[in-house]
Amino acid sequence: MYSDNSECFCLNDTVKIGKITKDKEFDRVFKEGMSSYDKLLGIKTINNKTGDVRLGVIVSGKISKKAVDRNRIRRRLKEIFRLTLDKIKPNDYVVIVLPEIRDKKFQEIESSVMSNLKRLRALK
Repeated sequence: MYSDNSECFCLNDTVKIGKITKDKEFDRVFKEGMSSYDKLLGIKTINNKTGDVRLGVIVSGKISKKAVDRNRIRRRLKEIFRLTLDKIKPNDYVVIVLPEIRDKKFQEIESSVMSNLKRLRALK
């Protein structure tokens, strides 16, 4: 089911995955949020006022020169958050991708995300 807002995907009526798109929103998460990093990626999080899960993904050109590869990584991360939506707290999350992620499988990326979320106490 899709909501009226084209910026988010609704899984049910109460929780949505929104996008963090504005520099001001990214800056707020970077300045005030908590962070957790491992070899593959880092996650920064901060409480938001909307009560929804909002996600921003940063995949640098240093990860891969090909946009196809960067977008594949971005899609995988969004899918991981979508699948674990009922397990995570409604916060703003920014995922910073590191070069080690390039040749990793979906399950490896998923376990990295989950371990970072546990360290941040972002799981319900």
